[in-house]
Amino acid sequence: MTALTGCGTRQAGAGPASGHVPPPRGYAIGVGGRAVRQSHWSRVPRRHDRRYPAGGAVRRVLLLNITYEPLTTVGLHRAVCLVLGEKADVVHDDADGTTLHSSSLHLVAPSVIRLRRYIRVPHRSRVPLTRAALMRRDNYLCAYCGVKADTIDHVIPRSRGGQHVWENCVASCNRCNHRKADRLIEELGWSLRCAPAVPRGAHWRLIGAAHDGDPRWAAYLAETAA
Repeated sequence: MTALTGCGTRQAGAGPASGHVPPPRGYAIGVGGRAVRQSHWSRVPRRHDRRYPAGGAVRRVLLLNITYEPLTTVGLHRAVCLVLGEKADVVHDDADGTTLHSSSLHLVAPSVIRLRRYIRVPHRSRVPLTRAALMRRDNYLCAYCGVKADTIDHVIPRSRGGQHVWENCVASCNRCNHRKADRLIEELGWSLRCAPAVPRGAHWRLIGAAHDGDPRWAAYLAETAA
């Protein structure tokens, strides 16, 4: 795998003994091994092509702290600028081998990058409640019967004052969701397999991104990685 280090490129495992001479600060290795200014990258057109998914949305890159803690996702252009600016290193290249081109620079698109210095991020706010994160919390199983979940159910129905919060939402199969309707579980004689709670850990803020990104992101977004 080709990894971007500093402003240049090197093969994974290459070191001083390989004879590779890094380019001057502010430059990158261009076509034919020629050092080119990083400013060439800024002229790459931000248009819909192979570097972007269908629909014109900018491809996202997973950004890790120096400790490998997932921080956020950034646009592809921003990720490359961080790498060329010696702010981050490439951990994984794009799984499809997508190549980025400017007038003088050819690079393999990154999928995961890691900052070179530690960024302290306060995590005081509640984790946003999303379908993807809730399904992951409940292991994609119905909170009532344990079969594969299909939807989200409010333990206390909204029609009876229930709120759309972590503590009142569970994964549910369609059958249980329809049977329960707007009734309380006590009225049906049901019980929850586990009490719903707010998930803890910064990685939960990025759970939904794993469904649209590189499958290799999952290792960094797993609960044990937090």
